[in-house]
Amino acid sequence: MIIRAWDCVSSLSGSICEYGAGRRTPRLFVGRIAGALGALGLLLPAILLAGGARAADRAAPGLPGWNLVWSDEFNYEGLPDPAKWGYEEGLVRNNEAQYYTRARKENARVENGTLIIEGRKEPFPPEGTSKSGKYAEYTSASLITVRKASWQYGRIEVRAKIPQGLGVWPAIWMLGDDRSHLGWPGCGEIDIMEFVGHDPTHVHATVHYRKDGKHASSGSALKVDRPWDDFHTYAVEWTPEKMDFYFDNTKYHTFEVANAEDAGQNPFHKPQYLLINLALGGAWGGKIDDSLFPQKYLIQYVRVYQKEGTTEKAATP
Repeated sequence: MIIRAWDCVSSLSGSICEYGAGRRTPRLFVGRIAGALGALGLLLPAILLAGGARAADRAAPGLPGWNLVWSDEFNYEGLPDPAKWGYEEGLVRNNEAQYYTRARKENARVENGTLIIEGRKEPFPPEGTSKSGKYAEYTSASLITVRKASWQYGRIEVRAKIPQGLGVWPAIWMLGDDRSHLGWPGCGEIDIMEFVGHDPTHVHATVHYRKDGKHASSGSALKVDRPWDDFHTYAVEWTPEKMDFYFDNTKYHTFEVANAEDAGQNPFHKPQYLLINLALGGAWGGKIDDSLFPQKYLIQYVRVYQKEGTTEKAATP
């Protein structure tokens, strides 16, 4: 495995960083309600037993000191759980070619314990139904936890099998809850994983933020032989001091959170929500090979852990 790293700064009006021959554009404590206890005489032992079980369930195997605070194990069938996931919709960003659909099983569904995000070659929306008057030749999905779950610090971990082919651009990333107020990049962005089909031997981790009124970023590319051939674990461990990015057990990028201080503000001391999407084409995805469709992006689980004894909590709006 070979690691390549970059740091770049550009103006807000042109927030694109050069990376090799390619071009890079930027990319809630959910409560669980316990069941009622039975007879009053069993109340105390039941509490003690339940508390012990919950503590054991929350502990992260192989991750001492981390407790599970949110997850989707995809142990159901049909559309993604609406209590946990919302959708981006339409032609959203980066001149990408896909139309992100909402609650459409052709593009996002759970089957046999796996979330499937599927990119398809098909015109959308149906002719005469576009509210904006814009149409696309491809469809896909972008699942988001905005206004459902966000986190300030923690280990965010996704087990996924990425697609491969010219034009695919799968990602796992985060944006600040206050994006609507601060805009981008002031809200901060944490790219846990990005992959582009025209660079098939690298996975990428990047942090975007504002510095001295300009877009700044810090990231690394890890060389991996055929990363699309199997499931891999993509993760960030985010503390008040730093972020460490992982491909399986390999740490390949570290970002010092203090580097994002700007005019007394730091977006990485505030909650961020999660996005998982499959983009097609666009500013970094590049030319699309139509012969490869449909393409499936598979996710086995999404898990969020926080440090034992942390005073920071996951949040809901």
